Amino acid sequence: MFTGIIEEIGEVTQIQKRDKSSKLSIRASSIFEDLKLGDSISTNGLCLTVSAFNHKEFTADVMPESFKRSNLGELKVGSKVNLERAMALNGRFGGHIVSGHIDGTGKILSIKKEENAVWFEVQTTVDLMKYVVEKGSITIDGISLTVAHVTSKSFSVSIIPHTIKETILSGKKVGDKVNLENDILGKYIEKLLTGKDSFTGPSLLTKDKIIDYGF
Repeated sequence: MFTGIIEEIGEVTQIQKRDKSSKLSIRASSIFEDLKLGDSISTNGLCLTVSAFNHKEFTADVMPESFKRSNLGELKVGSKVNLERAMALNGRFGGHIVSGHIDGTGKILSIKKEENAVWFEVQTTVDLMKYVVEKGSITIDGISLTVAHVTSKSFSVSIIPHTIKETILSGKKVGDKVNLENDILGKYIEKLLTGKDSFTGPSLLTKDKIIDYGF
């Protein structure tokens, strides 16, 4: 579990490609303070497991499912990535609940400056847009952001200077692909209210069920 508050920008140092997966090595600095084998590192929003590391870089395996849902397949040696260690229970929760499980990707439609802020408009699929709400949370390349405006096919976020400086957003261009993770709360609420469990059948949340649960 992560918060979407990026700790540092890393750099891809090696990519060992297989047919549908790969092994990534990423150079970093501050995240090694308490790093252990098996720890989770959010890399451009994807939860990756550390399989090896030394004092200057870590290595993680990227599975086929991760490539299908994200922009990691576009990385090359020298690419910059957003990094965040898993949330510590004794720390401040600065962003929102981020699982590190990417829902899909979006495309940057426009980048516009407004005094000290920068507006990014991102287009994505209908399946992802249904969870995007104005003033709600969304994760772009692992960054916890607040949705400022929504249309039927796109949404916009207004980025403060600190976020631009401390993340890879500063290098993004119109047309670039970004990783998106919707707010997990919306997906669970939808499942309870309208979803259907493929194993047990209908799973609607009704007034009677709420009473049975003691609410």
